[in-house]
Amino acid sequence: MKDTKAQNKDAYALILDAIDVGIYKPGDRLVESDLAERFGVSRTPIREALQRLETQSLLTRDGRSLVVASLNHNQLAELYVIRAELEGLAARLAARHATDEEIKVLGAMVKEDLTLLDDPKALARANRRFHKQVHLASHNRYLVQQLDLVHRSMALLATSSLAVEGRGKTAMAEHQAIVDAIASHDGDAAYEALRAHISTAFETRLRIDADGYGSEI
Repeated sequence: MKDTKAQNKDAYALILDAIDVGIYKPGDRLVESDLAERFGVSRTPIREALQRLETQSLLTRDGRSLVVASLNHNQLAELYVIRAELEGLAARLAARHATDEEIKVLGAMVKEDLTLLDDPKALARANRRFHKQVHLASHNRYLVQQLDLVHRSMALLATSSLAVEGRGKTAMAEHQAIVDAIASHDGDAAYEALRAHISTAFETRLRIDADGYGSEI
């Protein structure tokens, strides 16, 4: 039997991942007993995980029920502003500190992800993996921690902007520009390339919401 700490960590990660991949969407009610049955975890760690997610504002109260939170327009704008700055900084630091091996991995990711253009969900997962690799290549643990918090909130965006026709191909070109700047050890160019990438993603997100498709990059 798993120890309590392991179960707590597992329950939190399982629920967060389920929100991240869209199993639970903004507005969905999370029921302790249902989650325990779905994930095969006892109710105590599920309860503690739900409390943690509520503290992080990923869940909100609707009467006595806990539901997956949603982001209003102002919250969305605030999230993208801080994301653009922090991710731009990560790219700038990656241009200084990334190893040759890390740069090769980033380049390989772009090539692999080009094969996923017809699968928006898989492309969205690959997109998150690419961004995480850039964060790690910054070699700044405190920045990585802050970006983890930002990306945790991105889980509240229920529809990927990569599903918009043509966005996937454009996003991969933007990823390649980021990799090229990092490989050239040009911190300014890497910063600007990643900020431009986030700006375009935000613009796409706003169009999605305006057209009523719902609400991630």
